[in-house]
Amino acid sequence: MVRRNLNDLLSFVTVARAGSFTRAAAQLGVTQSALSQAISGLEKRLQIRLLTRTTRSVSPTAAGERLLHAIGHRFDEIEAELDVLTEMRDKPAGTVRITCADHVLRTTLLPKLAPLLHAFPDINVEFDVNYGFRDIVADRFDAGVRLGDTIDKDMIALPIGPKLRMAAVASPSYFARNPIPKAPGDLMAHRCINLRFPTHGGLYVWEFERRGRQLNVRVDGQLVLNSTPHIVQAALEGLGIAFLPEDEFAPHIEEGRLVRVLEDWCAPFEGYYLYYPSRKQPSPAFSLVAEALRVAGPGGA
Repeated sequence: MVRRNLNDLLSFVTVARAGSFTRAAAQLGVTQSALSQAISGLEKRLQIRLLTRTTRSVSPTAAGERLLHAIGHRFDEIEAELDVLTEMRDKPAGTVRITCADHVLRTTLLPKLAPLLHAFPDINVEFDVNYGFRDIVADRFDAGVRLGDTIDKDMIALPIGPKLRMAAVASPSYFARNPIPKAPGDLMAHRCINLRFPTHGGLYVWEFERRGRQLNVRVDGQLVLNSTPHIVQAALEGLGIAFLPEDEFAPHIEEGRLVRVLEDWCAPFEGYYLYYPSRKQPSPAFSLVAEALRVAGPGGA
């Protein structure tokens, strides 16, 4: 039996998943040159091309796809087993990777995890701030954070915060020039700041509800943005009415920099959940992270 170089196989899996020698080299902690040599050596020994290289991207060939599907999960299983071994240590250790949006990172994840990280210095947490719906299995995340109604059914979902409410706001200077809307339909006559979804590119349709009556409004305006902090800034600049979770605007509303409207049309809805694959065996480090984030029940504290 010919002994294979497992480091070269791991290099191939990492490059194939990352789609880039630059990103893969950073993940593995090696130079791009060393990584390229490892892949070339593997292809030479196997006598078959595994990766198609262009100036902008790297993708597996048909043979590379077959090899990736055959061995990629093996490395995941090895990594998971090594994480489980930390149960035998006095202190849990390891890295937990979570993909989330910046709002929940600021308001929930960092405040809740700070005491845990102080107590367990061998636990590391890597956050990927992303507004899109990442495939946490394919992208090798331990978990993701989303609103409760957007999580796939085959995932385990843990509530990590209370119910949320949306808020429609604008600056006092904007309302000095424009009438205050009394109903969601009045927004059609206003300049509104739109949010474009990074995943499918569509614009967010503003959703309102009052006494069981639901009403969706497609708004218009001069600005379209795909990040919530910039929407808040645009509202503060008087560029239109913005619509985001109320926590995004809270300090500005309290201090009078933004004026809230249509509050009776903003009903509570399911908040943020931590989700992860049901078939994944959590590591001790991940279990501690999940427990630190969990709330008593959906929408509860």
